Amino acid sequence: MTTVLENTTAKQAVPALELRDVMHTDCCVVGGGPAGAMLALLLARQGIPVTLLEEHRDFDRAFRGDTLHPSVLEILDELGLAERLHALPHTEMHTMTAQTEDGPTVFADFRRLHTRYPYIMLIPQVTFLQFITAEAARYPTFRLVMGARVEDLIEEAGCVRGVRYRRADGRHEVRARLTVGADGRFSRVRRLAGFTPEATSAPMDVLWFRLPRRPGDSMEGIGRLGRGAILAMLPREDHWQLGYVIRKGRYTDLKAAGIEALRDAIVALLPAWADRVDALQDWRDVSLLSVESNRLPQWYRRGLLLIGDAAHTMSPVGGVGINYAIQDAVVTANLLSGPLQTRRLHLRDLAAVQAQREGPTRRIQAIQSKLGDAMLDHALRSPTFRIPAPVRFLLRLPGIRTIPARVVGYGFGAAHIATLQPLSPVGGRVK
Repeated sequence: MTTVLENTTAKQAVPALELRDVMHTDCCVVGGGPAGAMLALLLARQGIPVTLLEEHRDFDRAFRGDTLHPSVLEILDELGLAERLHALPHTEMHTMTAQTEDGPTVFADFRRLHTRYPYIMLIPQVTFLQFITAEAARYPTFRLVMGARVEDLIEEAGCVRGVRYRRADGRHEVRARLTVGADGRFSRVRRLAGFTPEATSAPMDVLWFRLPRRPGDSMEGIGRLGRGAILAMLPREDHWQLGYVIRKGRYTDLKAAGIEALRDAIVALLPAWADRVDALQDWRDVSLLSVESNRLPQWYRRGLLLIGDAAHTMSPVGGVGINYAIQDAVVTANLLSGPLQTRRLHLRDLAAVQAQREGPTRRIQAIQSKLGDAMLDHALRSPTFRIPAPVRFLLRLPGIRTIPARVVGYGFGAAHIATLQPLSPVGGRVK
C-alpha cells in the first residue's frame, strides 16, 4: 500500500516516496536565516548557481534575533545595501545599560566607535530576510525554495553531493558541488552528518515576550539585574521586547505557578511597569528559547560545510549570534567563490573557512561564558546584584565604555566583502 502525503497547496495526493525532480547546482544552502540568506546573495552576485532551502513557508517567526551590529551594517554598506535597509522601519540603540540596585551603569557606548553606523540597528528579522532574499532574487543564478524540509544527505564515495528534501508536493533532490548547513542551533544537517557539538557554557532558558512602549520611554537597551533575576529589555518602534532569563529546568515550575507569577516577577524588577504587565494574558504570549552555547570541533567534511549557529551556537550575552553568522557567510563567500567558479573545490578550502572564523568564535564564546556564568551565579542566586564600585568607576570613563562596545559591535576579526566583480542583476527564482 502506498503512503500518501496531502499537498495542502495544490489539494492533490502525491505518493510520499515519489521523487518529483532532481536539480543540479553549484552550492546548496540549507537554512534561510541570516547566514544562509547572506551566503546565497553573495554567491549569486558572483554568478555562482546557488539554491537556498528554507524549511518554513515564510520567514516570520516569533522572537527571532533582530539586532544588526556595526560590523554587519558596514558589510551591507560595502554591498551598497545599507541605505535601502535603513529606509525600512527600524530603531537604533546607541548604548547598553545595566540597571541594578545602585542605579544605571552604561557599559557599552557605540557612539564613540569610528564608523558610519555607531549603533545597533533593531529590525524584525523577517523584514531583514525578506530584504536580503529579494536582493538575491535579482540575480539569475539564485533559487529560493520555501517549505523544503531536508531529510537526507546525498553521499557518494564519502563525499556529500547534495540533499533530499520534502515539500507538500513530494520529495525532491538537489545535487551540488558544495552543501552548506546554515540551519541554526538545532541543525538537521549537522545531525545527518554525524557531527556532535561540544558545550562551551552552562545552558539557560530565556522567556521572550512583549510589553507596550509608552511616550518618553528610553530608546536604549537595558539589562535589569536583581531580586534573583535577569531581564533584557530591547526597544522597538511600538513595544518592548523582553527576555527573562531563568535557570535551566525552572520553566515547568514557573509555568505551573501561572502567568501571574511571571507578572509579579517583572513588577518586582520594574515597579513602574505594574500597569503594563496585564498585556501578558496567558502563556501563549510567551516564547521559550532554550539556550546552550556550543561549538563543533570540525565544521566540514568533503562536500559539506557548516556555518553560523549550526557550527557554533552562541549565548545571548551581547546579542552577537546573528552578526557572527553573517560574518561566517562573508568569509565563506570570500574563500569559496573562486574554487566554485573554477570547479576546483578541495577539502583545504573548507578548512580555510573554519581556520579564519574559529579563532574569533572561540574568543567571543569565552567572554560570553565568563560573563554569562557570572551573571547566572550572582544575579540568579542573590536577592541583590551590585556592580563592584571600581568597575562602575571605570565604566564612567568614555574610553573604557568603548572597549565593550567594540567587542559587541564587531567581535574579533571582523569580516569584509572581498573585492570581487559582481554579476549584473537580472532576476532569480523563488518557489
